[in-house]
Amino acid sequence: MTKNRKNKKTFLSTNILLLVCMFTVAFYGIYEGIRNLRFGLDLQGGFEVLYHVDSIDGSKVTSDMVNGTYKVIEKRINTLGVSEPEISIEGNNIRVTMAGIDTIEEARKTISTTAALTFRTLDGELLMDSSVLNSGKASVGYDANKGYFISLSIKDKEKFLDVTTKVSKMADNQIVIWLDYEDSMKLENVVGSFYGYYTDSEDGSDDKQLHLCGDLANSNCLSNAVVPQGFSSDVIIQGSFSREEAQELVDLINSGSMPTKLTEISSKTVSASFGENSLDKTFVAGVVGISLIALFLIVLYRLSGLIASVSILAYTALTLVIFNLVGGRLSLQGIAALVIGIGMAVDSAVISFARIKEELKRKVSLQTAYDLGSKESFMSILDANLTTLIAAIILFIFGESSVKGFATMLIISIIVTFIVMVYLNRYMLKLFVNCERFEGHTNLFIGYKDKNKESKFDFVKPRKVIFTVVSLIILVGLMFTYSKGLNLGIDFKGGSTIEINSNNKLSEKDIENDLIELEYKIDKVEKIDDTRVYVTIDDVLDNEETSKVEKYFNDKYEATTSVGAISNEVKKDITKNAIEALIFACIGMIIYITIRFKFSYGISAIIALIHDSLMVLIIFSLFRLEVNSMFIAAILSIIGYSINNTIVIFDRIRENKTKLYKDKIKNVDELKEVVNVSLRQTIKRCMITTLTTLFPVLSLIFLGSYEIFNFNIALLIGLLVGTFSSLFISGQIWIMFEKRQIGKNPNKHWYDDNKKEKEELQIKGINC
Repeated sequence: MTKNRKNKKTFLSTNILLLVCMFTVAFYGIYEGIRNLRFGLDLQGGFEVLYHVDSIDGSKVTSDMVNGTYKVIEKRINTLGVSEPEISIEGNNIRVTMAGIDTIEEARKTISTTAALTFRTLDGELLMDSSVLNSGKASVGYDANKGYFISLSIKDKEKFLDVTTKVSKMADNQIVIWLDYEDSMKLENVVGSFYGYYTDSEDGSDDKQLHLCGDLANSNCLSNAVVPQGFSSDVIIQGSFSREEAQELVDLINSGSMPTKLTEISSKTVSASFGENSLDKTFVAGVVGISLIALFLIVLYRLSGLIASVSILAYTALTLVIFNLVGGRLSLQGIAALVIGIGMAVDSAVISFARIKEELKRKVSLQTAYDLGSKESFMSILDANLTTLIAAIILFIFGESSVKGFATMLIISIIVTFIVMVYLNRYMLKLFVNCERFEGHTNLFIGYKDKNKESKFDFVKPRKVIFTVVSLIILVGLMFTYSKGLNLGIDFKGGSTIEINSNNKLSEKDIENDLIELEYKIDKVEKIDDTRVYVTIDDVLDNEETSKVEKYFNDKYEATTSVGAISNEVKKDITKNAIEALIFACIGMIIYITIRFKFSYGISAIIALIHDSLMVLIIFSLFRLEVNSMFIAAILSIIGYSINNTIVIFDRIRENKTKLYKDKIKNVDELKEVVNVSLRQTIKRCMITTLTTLFPVLSLIFLGSYEIFNFNIALLIGLLVGTFSSLFISGQIWIMFEKRQIGKNPNKHWYDDNKKEKEELQIKGINC
């Protein structure tokens, strides 16, 4: 007996030491992650280049050509959406500002390497451009005899056949592929020799495949091939390519070919728009928020809360590491998203803890309660995370700019949450459970006391009143929004920003008088501190006017002035794209929820999400809060959080429908009972998750930077209305859909879930 007790004590000491090591590694990982972070324009500054857009063939430049050029630049420098560039359209000019770039040479290399692939005659006559190729389908291949080669996939085979047939009938019957061709380039100046030959197509068809060979060194000419006959198959370019050279060329081609020519007008270094003080404030707010979460979990769940807190640190460290690996640049918006993600990650632990406590109520051992609780909670966590992950992937595929960046961070967050909060956190819990020192001490282990008091609140009874009130609020709110409009920020309505930094005190009134004297229409003047004023005007300043304004304020106030012009065309396009991506994401979520649950669950969840988004929009309109580019990210964050919450509740409804009535619901009262029981079981978990997420949000509101105040207000409102909709709308709407199925055979529906237990995913060590 003494020996066994000693072994248990040793086992406990080993676990504590392991937990301390985990904390140390996580803390060091956070330190290294923060130390190696690359910051966005708002925190670090960068380099700005203003380009004039001209057509390639000398024709008139259209808005479509300018927008197309913008999209190519955005795609090239912001592939994952985490580079945080600022790109604005100003008539036929494009202004590009990139973080972490200090010289014009570096900026040119990133932006101006256009990779415009063209097919031409020996004399330089344009035959085809890259529009005949499948976008993004260029690839690197390797052959033992050929070495590394580049494969171009032909999209417009009919045009390619016509052009190559035409070339084959010419006197010289040669076709030249150029990269970024200019009129001054001549084929005779090309270094190296070129030739072409045909082979049978690799797919076994009768088509011939053209191989173009040459030396890329010191030349924009990729190949010069004899074309004896027309063909429509894919093209292979061979040459003295190293793997790096071939991959670089492929990346450039896939990033998009410029539909225009860019002429540099001006360039300059830009300072951080928010400054070091904003970063310090946000960092402090983040530390306070995480500390409050940890303290709350420890008080509520004792040892399990401590383990979860250490796991959250590990989650933060791993998220930062991955973010750095994908080349992310952290902005204030990104910092806020990271802190909110930490709050959401807590939910995975809270769901498990709630299930373990439920099993303890059945008077089973701690070991049994842990095993059963982990098993029962696994599918809830999996469904909630997969639903959000599907939405994030769709947003990444169809989204642009900030939407793609948000999706990237969301994908990282979900994957890391699942790895750390499901596997690592549960592994640590299992170690402490196995040492058997906490058997009979469940309060110390997980904060469980033998109390069987349960809420008897009827969540369904007031549904008609709630639906009526909510419908009236939304109707009146939308009418008000329609009549008064939204308080759009400058990045949506267009204009210019002027930031004045002086060593002397500045007066808002003086700055306003200056702008009136300069005859600009003032949008707002904000005094950040005694020596710093931030101004937005409705006028879009050109390069000459920008220089004039900067000189005026610099001379008058001995200041450093930064001016940025913003076109609303880009933001309109981004907003439209965000809405479209969101619609696709909702469709994706409905499909997944229908497969895993039932269509009634999916449509009910989406209605709840629409409610959340509209309520935030209406409140912003009512209180005239500014709607800017950060608002899009806030809405996406709210939807990601809210669907997670709703899916957990729906998982309980599905489970209780089977447990209580074996899926044979006879009347509406039984449907109401299923929803009420489910909500009573999950309300504590729902409130805990909301509170833990509110901690960092409130910290950012009261301690963080003013620049993201509205963003955090949107998150605060979204968290509250999202929790409300999960408790009082989604389940109640589900009843409205499900009551139509009463008396029908559920087996007739392909998506029915009455065999959930048999179909449940079994993963060794997690839920079995």
